[in-house]
Amino acid sequence: MSFAVNASDITSFKAVFLCAGAFAFYRVVRWLLVKHPLENIPGPKPTSWLYGNLKQLLSMNAWDVHRQLVEEYPGVIGIRGLFGAKMLYVYDPTALHTVLVKDQNVFEETRFFIKSHKLVLGPGLVASLGESHRRQRKLLNPVFATTHMRDILPILYHVAGQLQIAIESRVRGGQTEIDMVDWMGRVALEFIGQAGLGYSFDPLVEDRSDEYATALKAFSYAMADSAFLRRLLPYLPTLSWGGIGHAIAKLVPHKGTQRLVSVVDMMHERSIAILEEKRRALSQGDAVVSHQVGQGKDIMSVLLRANLEAADEDKLPEEEIIGQMSTMIIAAMDTTSNMLVMILFRLSEFPERQEKLREEIMAAGADHPDTSYDTLMKLPYLDAVIRETLRLHAPVSQVFRETRKDAVLPLSEPIRGKDGNMVHEIFVPKDTQIIVGLMNANRNKAVWGEDAMEWNPERWLSPLPESLTEAKIPGVYSNIMTFLGGARACIGFRFSILEMKAVLSLLLPKFVFEKSGAPVCWNSAAVLYPSVGGYGGKASLPMKVRPVGGETRAAAK
Repeated sequence: MSFAVNASDITSFKAVFLCAGAFAFYRVVRWLLVKHPLENIPGPKPTSWLYGNLKQLLSMNAWDVHRQLVEEYPGVIGIRGLFGAKMLYVYDPTALHTVLVKDQNVFEETRFFIKSHKLVLGPGLVASLGESHRRQRKLLNPVFATTHMRDILPILYHVAGQLQIAIESRVRGGQTEIDMVDWMGRVALEFIGQAGLGYSFDPLVEDRSDEYATALKAFSYAMADSAFLRRLLPYLPTLSWGGIGHAIAKLVPHKGTQRLVSVVDMMHERSIAILEEKRRALSQGDAVVSHQVGQGKDIMSVLLRANLEAADEDKLPEEEIIGQMSTMIIAAMDTTSNMLVMILFRLSEFPERQEKLREEIMAAGADHPDTSYDTLMKLPYLDAVIRETLRLHAPVSQVFRETRKDAVLPLSEPIRGKDGNMVHEIFVPKDTQIIVGLMNANRNKAVWGEDAMEWNPERWLSPLPESLTEAKIPGVYSNIMTFLGGARACIGFRFSILEMKAVLSLLLPKFVFEKSGAPVCWNSAAVLYPSVGGYGGKASLPMKVRPVGGETRAAAK
């Protein structure tokens, strides 16, 4: 399909950017002349009149900045956004409950987030608001419930078993260096392929994944690389990928944007092909569906059947179904795969904990693909390792919200304003952007104790601090904010945890994972990821892998 852009389109595009420039000038003048209600909230000085504090918070190496915020400031912090706009950074538990649960319709997703995700992924769950979001969530909730997770566990074990065989074939000669980012990314894509879409992307046989999987790994980096450009979208007309939006995106002289265009094009085409194949099978009856990948138990097959049976007002149109597919692929791939990589990385730093987890899995007989759901879910140390990694290393460090009208933000503890007076609640004007500090909510020493910055799975094996219970963290999972909370909490968190447990229960009894010695950097992108040699590089984490009980000599290459 080709997209033509005529002279009038270009002229209109220039006019929009002139309007955006005028708006920016207005914001700067207003910043200099008008006292803002958030002026009294302490925070770090902005590093730029253009970017405020955002360039630091959105950089690939934002760790020191996040640590400064949680250690030097209380749970609500005044920061600056683009053109000096006043913003709040929030990790106070009571304030988080107001933003994400109590007044979630006031503190909505930002316009730039909704517009950019609708443009690149389609009108799926993450890119919808209000009644559209409620309708989509209502139809999707049952397919991510615990009862359905029991049904898809055999599919997950089948895929994890393929991964086990692939790694086993590569370490037969002894210790071998393997890039775990590559393999975990491939298995996560195959998880969402078989269990989510009823489609196989990658049999996990070849040394390299296919072009599609490779392209998807670039999505998070491309989204992070184009973050500032995407923030212009609220000031532009609403664009769709199938029309002038695609043509304009291809004209943007920016490497990250062009990478994003390439990934989205490929993903959209594959989603349409998968949907057509699923519909053909469903129209031919259960006998045909049962012979497909997933045997009709995959999330998309269940969703399509539910959509057919839904009342007319609850049905999802085709563009929303395609949007769900693209959203599932992206949301389920990097987050889960990179958390698996982080778990293996942490276990390589603490060999005694790796061995402890290995022994628990083997003692419970959970080291084979026929393990029952109940057995897998009753492994306390496996649960503790996953919870602690999700707590300390949230794959998404922060999300943005925006007030749709004036609001009041209560605090769990008062803070001292710049004027010296104690502040018990904060008036937040309409159109104020809020950064929800997910990672720092999980690392708050006032809630988690003095060892909040340490990776300590054993904390989950004894009673948690009373301060944590009293804080009433609004997270949907285990008192942590990693999967958010409220109506926009991660709908697939049970699926993600089940994937991690299936992989770890099959890999750890078979293999020992050790650090390779390569200089690893963990990048604070849209989704946390590791690279070798510097920040912003290609996602990679080489690890030394050997069979349990095997020799540590290097395998012949």
